[in-house]
Amino acid sequence: MSVSVEHYFVLSAVLFVIGAYGVIARRNLIVVLMSLELMLNSANLAFVAFSRAHNDVTGQVFMIMSITVAAAEVAVGLALVVAVYSHRGTLDVDILKILKG
Repeated sequence: MSVSVEHYFVLSAVLFVIGAYGVIARRNLIVVLMSLELMLNSANLAFVAFSRAHNDVTGQVFMIMSITVAAAEVAVGLALVVAVYSHRGTLDVDILKILKG
């Protein structure tokens, strides 16, 4: 029994929904960033599944570009987390509303 492409799409959708829930429901900035990464990885899984379904490498190229963007996002995000924590002493997302101009 082989795994069909539809299984990958269902798994990708489930991972995306879990990540979206984490972004919406959580208040810790680290958990929000991890949930964003989960959403990006679910999109990567969908890219690879499309690539496999169409026997084309274009989806894999998009996946590599997405991983590159995710790595840059993690670097900037963690720098912001360290700056907010050293300035405010907490990683609560609600405290960031004070920073609005």
